[in-house]
Amino acid sequence: MNIQNLIVLIGPTGVGKTALTLDVAQHYGLEIINADSRQIYKEIPIGTAAPTKEQLIRVKHHFVACKSVGEYYSASFMNKKF
Repeated sequence: MNIQNLIVLIGPTGVGKTALTLDVAQHYGLEIINADSRQIYKEIPIGTAAPTKEQLIRVKHHFVACKSVGEYYSASFMNKKF
């Protein structure tokens, strides 16, 4: 049986989640799936504590600065516009 684990790091702003996440991902050879509702947008890196260019190079990230604020986006599995 192939058992896989999901590591989830959560917490309030400013407690060191980013540094810990980068260290854990790099140590285990993992990629980061970002779940921040604002960091997905290209146009608002300030005020969201979005990863720096160096951090994005250090470990592969998903869902960071990949949508424009004018594009429709939904986290629902159906991803339909209503």
